[in-house]
Amino acid sequence: MAAAPRMVPSSQKEVTLSDYQELKFTLHRKLLDRINLETLSLMAGDRVRSEIRAAVARLVDEEKTPLTLVEKERIIEEILHEVFGLGPLEPLLQDPTISDILVSTPKLVYIERDGKLLRTRVEFKDDAHLLRIIEKIVSNVGRRVDESSPMVDARLPDGSRVNAVIPPVAVDGPLLSIRRFRRDRLSAPELVKNLTMTEGMLELLKACVKARLNIIVSGGTGAGKTTMLNVLSEFIPEDERIITVEDAAELQLRQVHVARMETRPPNIEGTGSIKQRQLVINALRMRPDRIIVGEVRGEEALDMLQAMNTGHDGSLTTIHANSPRDAISRMEVMVAMANSNIGVRSIRQQVASAVDLFLQISRMSDGSRRVTYVTECVGMEGEQVTLQDIFTFEKTGLTANAKVRGRFRATGVHPKFMERLRASGIELPRALFESITEIG
Repeated sequence: MAAAPRMVPSSQKEVTLSDYQELKFTLHRKLLDRINLETLSLMAGDRVRSEIRAAVARLVDEEKTPLTLVEKERIIEEILHEVFGLGPLEPLLQDPTISDILVSTPKLVYIERDGKLLRTRVEFKDDAHLLRIIEKIVSNVGRRVDESSPMVDARLPDGSRVNAVIPPVAVDGPLLSIRRFRRDRLSAPELVKNLTMTEGMLELLKACVKARLNIIVSGGTGAGKTTMLNVLSEFIPEDERIITVEDAAELQLRQVHVARMETRPPNIEGTGSIKQRQLVINALRMRPDRIIVGEVRGEEALDMLQAMNTGHDGSLTTIHANSPRDAISRMEVMVAMANSNIGVRSIRQQVASAVDLFLQISRMSDGSRRVTYVTECVGMEGEQVTLQDIFTFEKTGLTANAKVRGRFRATGVHPKFMERLRASGIELPRALFESITEIG
């Protein structure tokens, strides 16, 4: 990002960045004093922006501090961002190459681009300025953030996920994290082109979704679980009714017949919250063909497993885990949160009978994403859930420019769900389960 413009003073005194910020906020306050926002809200969008731009231009001309034409245009744009957008964040939000925006303090803003964290020159005036932007974000989706509720999840109009934490929980001032999603979301062929998976892996996953297998996508933060869930959903037939349940709505399904539900935090009195578990239970009453839960993270895991076990085949969800085996352990803990009277063996039997396939996705050291395991859940053997890998990704090193080198390897195992695929009219070639693809 470019630094804030240097203003040319009439004296020899150098104008600092804080002087520039102060001028911008002075103009912003004067603008709010002069215009009637309620009247302007009744006008067409383009006309409103034109009227406010003209008002800001007049205010800039009235200022004694001399500015060049370029500097005047830039300060006008920044004030328009304050009025219509998210202030200093607006240029970052308009950059499609940025995947994350992380505000640690008003003067410390980072972005993630191509898997790497970079510090920007973007700054907020102070804590109050940053807090105002946070309140603007959360109020647009009917949520709130204050001392009694200092943490909040929200979303932007483009689907980007927002998390904010304010004092007293945030020690050094408000914290803001924005996880962005591509406007033109990744398609299945693009994941193959990006080497996230191979053509053979994609062919298998496509068959599994069409044959209504229950699939859990596991991975760490930022690994691409939601992106993968969107891609898998592409293979759901158009004539099926899909119910989605999310903590903050971010799925971008392309089908028409989609009913979306989102959790709700408690109101100012501490009541009225709607949790994911309630939504999953309610989804069962909505005649779903498929249930998609954005992320299982608590007691709703029990209801999701029961839905998978009671005729709602083809369900999809994600879970934070480092491996398929770890995903099972996490589900055991989450089911126990819902009902502490269920024994570990009973929970494992629920998992073994409900889940057909685990899809592990990981973010590599170079920022790329790889599907590292495609693993079938076979059943129970004694006290343990039996898993067998169908595809794996093996990292073998780094190239000269620090890119990950490795291989996608089919293990040669033919999954037991092949009979279900054949029953759905899907026949996969035997060679698909014997392929090796080198990358790097």
